[in-house]
Amino acid sequence: MTVIGPGLNNPLIQRILALLPAEESIFLVGGAVRDTLLQRASYDLDFVMPGDALKTARQLGNALGAAFVPLDTERMVARLFLKNPDDTNNTNNNPIKLDFSTFHGPDLLSDLRGRDFTINAMALDIHLPQTLVDPMGGAADLAAKRLRACSSTSFIDDPVRILRAVRQAVDFNLKILPETLQLMRQAVDLIPEVSPERLRDELFRILINSHAVTALRALDQINGMSHILPEVTALKGVEQSPPHVMDAFNHTLDMLNRLETILEVLAPEYNPDKAGNLALGLVALRLGRYRQQIAEHLATILNPDRPHRGLLFLAALYHDVGKREIQSLDDAGKIRFLDHDQSGMKLARKRGHALRLSNSEIERLSVIIGNHMRPSLLSHPVHGPSRKAVYRFFRDTGPAGVDICILSLADVLATYGPTLPQERWARHLDVIRSLLEAWWEKHAESIYPPALLNGYDLMAALGLRPGPIVGYLLEAIREAQVIGKVKSREQAIELARELQEEDINKRRAS
Repeated sequence: MTVIGPGLNNPLIQRILALLPAEESIFLVGGAVRDTLLQRASYDLDFVMPGDALKTARQLGNALGAAFVPLDTERMVARLFLKNPDDTNNTNNNPIKLDFSTFHGPDLLSDLRGRDFTINAMALDIHLPQTLVDPMGGAADLAAKRLRACSSTSFIDDPVRILRAVRQAVDFNLKILPETLQLMRQAVDLIPEVSPERLRDELFRILINSHAVTALRALDQINGMSHILPEVTALKGVEQSPPHVMDAFNHTLDMLNRLETILEVLAPEYNPDKAGNLALGLVALRLGRYRQQIAEHLATILNPDRPHRGLLFLAALYHDVGKREIQSLDDAGKIRFLDHDQSGMKLARKRGHALRLSNSEIERLSVIIGNHMRPSLLSHPVHGPSRKAVYRFFRDTGPAGVDICILSLADVLATYGPTLPQERWARHLDVIRSLLEAWWEKHAESIYPPALLNGYDLMAALGLRPGPIVGYLLEAIREAQVIGKVKSREQAIELARELQEEDINKRRAS
């Protein structure tokens, strides 16, 4: 059976295979073999062998100039990282990850039988790559589109495999077999025993994949979601008044679907099939000019181990989690969620720490959720947001303001559903366009005008001492520049003097 595919048939991978010692038995296993059978490119390669995997990995790393990371010296597991400059098919410049380990068990068959699913329990001898080793029938399962656990203890042995099961079922369009699903249900309460880091990484893999909501709903059906994202599942049954057409939980999941669609509509390469209705067509028409900038923004790295897109989808999941605890009724009987953005921000920060996100990721998550309502509030005035409002939005949010703009589009679509008035949508798109225009086209004019003077200049001109008043006056000057009230150094000093006098008079009056 010939199994060489695009994942292995490229210059760099062929060079790796050629550099591995010919006298040793080394097997490529797991996802790379599965991807090869599916004719998919693979950038994560797992190798197992009976001998010293650490030594082999280090020798290969030296030959390739790759970073060597020992993961488990007792079990002889190591990882190499390298770029892929020779693979012209790797348009995203994905790093190559090579894992080497000694057999888990006495031999290759024992190693394969101890893996998660049959589709990942196949191997290729690197010296005989045309011969597939498939003791569990993984190739047949892959062809029949079914996901089957390798053993009755697969999920008890490693509960994170429950998340992996729903992700791979969606990713490869597989049906989880009933007996495997039952094993998942039996082990689901063990999920909290998994390290937060492993849960986080598997969650992000779900969020960055297409059809993340399908995977999350499958996870929720076996009560797995409540162990990972309890604040989100707590939104079940939280009713919302019109214009909302769903409860808070279903609104949240629908928003993820909408977010995925919007990112497809605004992808760098325009695909008219993605903008298949009037609402999405207007997105392409009014915001399409920022395709490249949006792609570059989402490519910015907050953490080298996790993509920006995953954090954006996590923010979407948590944008309304504050609604559960602050739900109230007004005098007219309408359900209100006053300040749910601030309440949700605190819950999201707590969850971010629990998932061991980095400080920069937690800060970005907090800013997005704490300010996610602002674009909708700015779209209420018929004349659109003022220059001062645009300035203050980005003053408070910085680059996260772009994330908020994208998120708010999905939020409005999920809020109204089929009842969305065209006028309301057009007005919201105009606001988002104004914000993105200010950020990308008028940054110096609308967001961060050149300083007319600094704190030392201001203190010298007004006889001030260092203190909060200096920062307050500098901010007031910058805001006045944005709205065109201050255009020169002299005008800036005069404004500062007026504000200083007002402050003095207020203190005297009090």
